[in-house]
Amino acid sequence: MRGGTGNGTGSVASVFRQHTTLLVTGVLLGLFGVAASLTQPWAIGELIKTAGRGGSLTQPIAQLVGLFCAGALFSSLQAYIIGRAGENIVFDVRGILTGRLLRADLTAFGKQSQGDIFTRTVTDTSLVKIALSQSLAQLIISGATVIGGVVLMFLIDLWLMVITISCLGVASIISIALARKLRKVALENRDDTGEFASDIQRVLSALPTVKASRAEPREAARIGKLADKARRSGIRVNAYNALLMPSMNVGTQGALAVVVGVGMSWVARGEMNMATLTSFIMYLFQLVSPLVMFFMGVGQFVQGRAAIQRVDELARMPQEGNEPADARPPMSFGPLARQRPAVEFHDVRFAYRRGKQEELTPVLQGVSFTVPARGLTAVVGPSGAGKTTMFQLIERFYAADGGRVQLSGQNIESLPLDTVRGLVGYVQQDSAAMRGTVRENLIYANPHATEYDIQEAVEMAGLSSVVAHLPRGLDTELGDQGSGLSGGQRQRLCIARTLLQKPAVMLLDEATSNLDSDSERDFREVLRRVSRQCAVIAIAHRISTVVDAEKIVVLEGGRVRATGVHRDLMEHDELYRRLAGSQLHAGSGYTAPAAAAPVPMEPWSPPPAIAIGWPAYAGLTDQTVRLRPIRSEEQW
Repeated sequence: MRGGTGNGTGSVASVFRQHTTLLVTGVLLGLFGVAASLTQPWAIGELIKTAGRGGSLTQPIAQLVGLFCAGALFSSLQAYIIGRAGENIVFDVRGILTGRLLRADLTAFGKQSQGDIFTRTVTDTSLVKIALSQSLAQLIISGATVIGGVVLMFLIDLWLMVITISCLGVASIISIALARKLRKVALENRDDTGEFASDIQRVLSALPTVKASRAEPREAARIGKLADKARRSGIRVNAYNALLMPSMNVGTQGALAVVVGVGMSWVARGEMNMATLTSFIMYLFQLVSPLVMFFMGVGQFVQGRAAIQRVDELARMPQEGNEPADARPPMSFGPLARQRPAVEFHDVRFAYRRGKQEELTPVLQGVSFTVPARGLTAVVGPSGAGKTTMFQLIERFYAADGGRVQLSGQNIESLPLDTVRGLVGYVQQDSAAMRGTVRENLIYANPHATEYDIQEAVEMAGLSSVVAHLPRGLDTELGDQGSGLSGGQRQRLCIARTLLQKPAVMLLDEATSNLDSDSERDFREVLRRVSRQCAVIAIAHRISTVVDAEKIVVLEGGRVRATGVHRDLMEHDELYRRLAGSQLHAGSGYTAPAAAAPVPMEPWSPPPAIAIGWPAYAGLTDQTVRLRPIRSEEQW
């Protein structure tokens, strides 16, 4: 893609410079057309003189027809070349924006309105094309036509030209003032349109919630106000545009009326011949359209400048992946060496920066722990403890404010970004599937996967029966956000996609939340198989995940409260007991474990199903199973 889609710097000006050759060629062709057009009134004057002398009209007519054809040819070529340059410019600008948006630093990206980003990338880039190709060329060509016509009209008759300039000067001053106003309101209209698009996207992305909340009237009213705001600023833009053209038309029409009146009186008195007056009037007629086009181009360019400013602001968004000079060569993907921990956190601190004032929201405060190169490590803690943030630091979505995050003994900040994300697979909490076929979703992280690898990943994720019942199997089309599959099926699809990546470290952010009990039991077996090959770190929201883990990290308030295995933590950590007990009681219907401190208890008999419960529950004592706390517990 010309213009680049990587993470290098780029701006509208740099793209414009890449296409100056094509633009200059188009302008030169337009200027040749201007020369042919400016010669036509002179040729008409010569035709009138020849006819007056009774001479042969063949040569003057042929000359005039040749000028007409040349003018039409040059104008057509100019329009094609300029149009092509404009399409190339918008293509490259969109390429740069796409590349920079995909490589954008998530902190900076999160501060932007998604609807406004869409508007800038699609609509504003179209205005950039108009401003830098059509409008700019129109300004140059129309300006050259006006200047050439004015010079020739001065040469024909000085005083008629003085009359013309007097009429046009006033109109030009008014038009310039209107153009300045137009630029201001055009920028306001672009911002209002972006705000409207942002709110539309906000509502459509949460449409089921809107309907369930019966919020349609409120949202319609809110969006209606934003649409009305964009409408009012758009009306102001149209008003100034509407005044711009008539102001020039009045000036040129007034000049024409005065010139015809004065000129005819001079011809009647014998002070000017008809051929000279005809040539002057023809030039004045030719001046009308270029003047109107010139100020129309001014209006378009002014609106385009507002769009250019917005596009440049988006292109300057901070980027991730700016590798340090001493970055090491990419590591080969695959299992990590057993003798080194897969992931290490050393006194890691991190705070989110929110709003334009960069207000800090501390999340992690001196977190330290290690993850072995094989096996399942579970991370548990109350909401807001910093569990998902830890995953985002491992994936280098954000950079730690202090401390070190290491991958196989190496600081991830010193590793190439592609290496880090090739070694680390991530299954998000919201199961991000995309529009496209099931196959396209599966191979998204590994486009060169073999059919055998695909089938293996599908089977390991428990997706085989789902694929078998789809109309076209792996080639079945999915809608936006994977619509066409249930929540649990989308989750398994995302798990299969990550398995197909064959990562050295797999991050599972509540990956079993949408699985039913049978699917979850199958997936626990998948985790056991996968964890023999690589490190698996799971944010645990179900006790079944926790009790299977070789290591459990308990987070509270952005700090590591305790680490260990399920049995030890049940005995020694009160928070873990409360979290596990609450989850057992609320999620499974089973009794919650007893806390360390004495709590009022009441007798309770477990349901018969407890006898055939998961073997991993063996760590719970009889007393734990048979007693249920009366007090309410904190949700997992």
